[in-house]
Amino acid sequence: MLDTSVFTPHGKHLIAGEWVAGETSFTSDPAHGPSHAFSVGTPDLVDCACRAAEEAFWTYGQTTRESRAVFLRAIADEIEARAEAITEIGSRETGLPEARLQGERGRTTGQLRLFAEHILEGGHLDRRHDVALPERQPLPRPDIRLVMRPIGPVAVFGASNFPLAFSTAGGDTAAALAAGCPVVVKGHGAHPGTAEIVAEAILAAIRKTGMPDGVFSLIQGGRRDVGQALVQHPLIAAVGFTGSLKGGRALFDLCAQREVPIPFFGELGSVNPMFLLPEAVKARGAAIGTGWAASLTMGAGQFCTNPGIAVVEIGPEGDAFVAAAAEALRGVPAQCMLTRDIAQAYRKGRSRFDGRPDVRPVLTTDSDGRNALPNLFETDPASYLRDPALGEEVFGPLGLVVRVSGADEVDALARGLEGQLTATIHMDEGDTALAQRLMPVLERKAGRLLVNGFPTGVEVSHAMVHGGPYPASTNFGATSVGTLSIRRFLRPVSYQNLPPALLPRDLA
Repeated sequence: MLDTSVFTPHGKHLIAGEWVAGETSFTSDPAHGPSHAFSVGTPDLVDCACRAAEEAFWTYGQTTRESRAVFLRAIADEIEARAEAITEIGSRETGLPEARLQGERGRTTGQLRLFAEHILEGGHLDRRHDVALPERQPLPRPDIRLVMRPIGPVAVFGASNFPLAFSTAGGDTAAALAAGCPVVVKGHGAHPGTAEIVAEAILAAIRKTGMPDGVFSLIQGGRRDVGQALVQHPLIAAVGFTGSLKGGRALFDLCAQREVPIPFFGELGSVNPMFLLPEAVKARGAAIGTGWAASLTMGAGQFCTNPGIAVVEIGPEGDAFVAAAAEALRGVPAQCMLTRDIAQAYRKGRSRFDGRPDVRPVLTTDSDGRNALPNLFETDPASYLRDPALGEEVFGPLGLVVRVSGADEVDALARGLEGQLTATIHMDEGDTALAQRLMPVLERKAGRLLVNGFPTGVEVSHAMVHGGPYPASTNFGATSVGTLSIRRFLRPVSYQNLPPALLPRDLA
C-alpha cells in the first residue's frame, strides 16, 4: 500500500517511464528540514526525453478525448493519494505554509479535472463545416471541414513560486496533455523533491490508464544548457514558461532563432497597476490602503499578479491611503522567500529606490538571509514615465505609490505603461466618467481588468485570461490559466473532400 505521509526523494530523472540517474548531482536548499541530492540534467537526457515524446505523440495524439479525460483524472487522483507527502516536502523546500500548499494542490487537481471536462464537451475543437456547393457559379465549392489538432511534444518549465499549480503537473502540462501533446518538464531547482513526487503520480496514472511511456518526462536541475537544449530541440513544437523577464526573453529568442521557429508562451512579469479614482479614495481610501498591504505581502509578494503600483491623486485623501498602507505594512513580520536567490534579488530590487531625489521612502526595511520585510516608496508620474527602472517588477513585498494631479496625469500614466497581466480600478459611482476614459487604454495594456478588488490570485475557469502584452507575456493572444490555454497547443487543420474513413474521430 502507498504510504501517503512519508517521502524520501531518490533524486533521479523520469525519462519515458524509467527513473534515470545522472553522472553528477546537486543538493537541494530547503527552507527547513533535510536537503537531498538530485541528478543534474544534461542535453543528452533532453534528447532522450524529446525522442520518447515524439514517438509517444504518434499514439497519444490520436487518442480519444474520452481516454485523455480518464488520464487527466487519474493524474489528479494519484496526486491526491500523495497529498500529505506532497504538502510536507513542498513546505520544507519552499518555506510556504502548509495551508498554501494544500490550496495549491487543490487548484492543481482541480484544473486537471476541469480540462478533462472541457475536452469532453469539445468546444476547444472549434469544428467548422462548409458544405459542398457543386452547382455554385462561377466555380463549385468543395466540402471543407476544420478541426483543431495537437501540435506535438511540448516543453514546460517549472515555476519557482508555484511548486504545484505552475510546475510539474501544473496548468501548462494539463493543457498540453488535454490537447493530445506529450510533455517534457524542466524541473525548477527550488523544489526538486516536490517535482519528483508529482512525477511519480503522473507515472502511476500512465501505468493505470495504459498511456505510452513517453507521454511525460521530468528532467531535474541542470545548467543553462539544459534549458537551451530543450527549447532548441527539433522535436519540441512549443514551450510553456513562467519565470523572470530576463530568463524568459533569452529562451524566447532561442525559439525564434531555431531553423524551424516555434511559439514560446512565456509569462514573464508585471507590476499590475491599481488606479484609485478620487471618489473611491474619499469614501474609503484608508480601507483600500489596508487591503493593498494585505495583497502586496501575501506569500511574501511572490505572485506574478502582485499589485506593485498604486496610482492616487495628491491631497489629504491620498495621504490617508498611503498612511493606512504603511501602517498595515509595518505590522507584517518577516516572511521566508522561496529561495536564497529570490531573497537576494528582492534586496537588489529594493536598492534601486535608495537615495533617489525623485523617490520618497515611506517605509524602508532591511531584509536578511532568506527573509523579506515590506517596503513602500512614493514618486511622481513624470519620474515614473521618465525612468523605466521604476516600473520594473520587484519580486517581493514592495509597493510604489505614484501621486498624480488630475485626470490628465492619470490618463498619461496609463498610456505610458508597459504590458501588464492585470490592471485595477478602484472607483465609486462618481468616478464612472474617469473610469470610462481609462478603459480603452487599460484594455490595450492588460489581459485582465478588475474593479474594486485586488489581483493577487488567479481563478482557474473558462473566462480567465492570465497573460497580456509584452513584457507581461510573449504572446498577447494567449493565456496560461483557464481552459482557453489549451489553444496554445492546438492548430487548425482543414480537410477538403475527404471521405469519412480518413477524417479524424472528432470530425467523423
